[in-house]
Amino acid sequence: MNNSLLNLRWLRWASLSEGATLLLLVCLAVPLKRLAGLPEFVTVLGPVHGAAFLIYVAMVVRAGSAGLLSATETTRMMLVAFIPFGAFFMTGMFKRKAAALARSNTTEPVRQ
Repeated sequence: MNNSLLNLRWLRWASLSEGATLLLLVCLAVPLKRLAGLPEFVTVLGPVHGAAFLIYVAMVVRAGSAGLLSATETTRMMLVAFIPFGAFFMTGMFKRKAAALARSNTTEPVRQ
């Protein structure tokens, strides 16, 4: 597996982790805090999501600067980080990019 494909796989996992922690925070922790008076979940999930978000942003910037993502894809990935379920809508892009990278890295013998 080449380096670009590996970086794309790590970026996909970071995206899914960031999206999952956002959903847990918004759909579980905040309602429990507001409706049940249990702020402990926000106290725990808030920093976990913050760390996942910072790692995700760093990986998106790194992938964009390395040429793995276009400017449009980089912008889109930054925007979906603020939308619940947004990270899960990006799985198609990851699959397309991985397939394109796999195709471009196949070494076929040149026939003359």
